[in-house]
Amino acid sequence: MGLHNPFRYTTVKMKLSTFILFSFCFYSCFSDQAKDYPLTVVEEAEIESHNEAIVEDDDYKEDQEIFYPTREWQVVKPGQAVPAGLHIRLNLQTGQNEAKLLDENDDLKSQESTHRKSDGYTTKELKEALAKFKEGTESQDPKNEKAYIEDVKKKFRPIEELKKSFSELNIRVETDFEIMTRIINTFNNSISTTDEKVHALYDLEYYVHQVDNAQNLFKSGGLQLLINSLNSTEPVLIEHSAFVIGSALASNPKVQVAAFEGGALQKLLVVLAMDNEPSVKKKALFALSALLRQFPYAQQQFLKLGGLQILKNVFKGKNAEMLYVRVITLMYDMIMEKMLNKESNITQKNERIQQYEQINILPAITEQGWCTMISNLLNLSENDAREKVLKIVSILITPCRNEFLKDQNLHTALDSLKKEYEDLASEEQSAGEKDGYFNELHNLIINIVDKLK
Repeated sequence: MGLHNPFRYTTVKMKLSTFILFSFCFYSCFSDQAKDYPLTVVEEAEIESHNEAIVEDDDYKEDQEIFYPTREWQVVKPGQAVPAGLHIRLNLQTGQNEAKLLDENDDLKSQESTHRKSDGYTTKELKEALAKFKEGTESQDPKNEKAYIEDVKKKFRPIEELKKSFSELNIRVETDFEIMTRIINTFNNSISTTDEKVHALYDLEYYVHQVDNAQNLFKSGGLQLLINSLNSTEPVLIEHSAFVIGSALASNPKVQVAAFEGGALQKLLVVLAMDNEPSVKKKALFALSALLRQFPYAQQQFLKLGGLQILKNVFKGKNAEMLYVRVITLMYDMIMEKMLNKESNITQKNERIQQYEQINILPAITEQGWCTMISNLLNLSENDAREKVLKIVSILITPCRNEFLKDQNLHTALDSLKKEYEDLASEEQSAGEKDGYFNELHNLIINIVDKLK
């Protein structure tokens, strides 16, 4: 009973040594195969992820049980440390996490990409990203969107509520008509100073650009007040009144007729005939042009009242250079209107064509000596002014032919401009502009020269 069995002791010792040696060899082999893989932990609540391992925080326990992967799927126990770079999945049948080594035929780039990804994110970061994704999805929910809209509406007050608040504060929103009426009353008030009246006219001009406002100006009697103020002894009031009248008449036939009937044509011609400052005549020309354009009957009366002669006298005034282009442009527009309407064959315009036929502007131009005077305007320095003069010269070649042929200054000016615009047109073409502005002017001069041969 108490005898010692040396054979049994030796056998147990050999078995123990063999187990230790086998464990050491297995661990060494595995370490050589996956020595670069950091250890990760798969928690019970984690969802399946292919080729991506979750890196545990640095302060995680180092004494956790290590998971040793093989080429076959193995169950990962809760709390085991799992090397990165493995295939990890959630077995839907058993509900357990499983992992295995990558297959030998897996793409190396895929392994490297997986390794980089697994080293770049922690469990905490992935959970936060998932939470943000859920928040973004919820924000697109129609119910949330509707709640957002309702929240925005609460920040703004309905218009009816605002009107009620304004009423309680004795604040009332004025219409354009009410504002214009108040401005006109200020202008017409005898106790208003000249500066106050000028300021009122300045404000009124802003509103009359609209067609309806201009017609309301006429209906309220404000237009007639402005026409009457053209007789004022204050040049500054004449200037600003003419400015408002011109803005109200522009492209507004009803107001044009009302202004004509109110005596605007006669009063504007008087302003131009008198020795007023160029700035006053400039605004009067603006109003006159707005009155006459597309209004053949007013153009007939303009000629009968000696309008062309009054415009010719404008050139004799001091510092009148700023008016030259406006006068020439008005005459050119009147001539072209008649020509274009004469060529029209639309039945509904027959009455207008008959009205334009009664406008004898070309004979009046030649009789009053405009031919020689117009050619002298080619000496203007601005290209825009030259263009307007060249255009009216081109349409006056037939009635002014004899005067143009005798006018040596005209030929000299045309030769000089032809050379100048030829050089400028060449520069345009070099810059890639085949039909540039200077090329058009050059062709216009060539056309005039050819017709005068």
